[in-house]
Amino acid sequence: MCVSCFLIVFAEAFINVFAGALTVCILVRVLLSWVPMRLPLGLADLVFSVSEAVLGPIRRALPAMGGLDLSPFIAIIAIQVVQGLLLRLLPYPV
Repeated sequence: MCVSCFLIVFAEAFINVFAGALTVCILVRVLLSWVPMRLPLGLADLVFSVSEAVLGPIRRALPAMGGLDLSPFIAIIAIQVVQGLLLRLLPYPV
């Protein structure tokens, strides 16, 4: 396998894993907001800090919705759109 093909496959895998990890963090945060529980080894703090980096700017940009927080929904859609755009920018390995 050529080096450029390896780099393209690596970049594709990295984009997919990164987008999946962000999506899982956001979903875990939503679940933790509904069902308060303690996660071992400080995982709740990790999930909160990673998801807040994505949800915070979206939450500040959205108008007040009467207690309804749509930022996780918008963030997951945005992650999927950016993932698709980045994957389309990668050249197809020959």
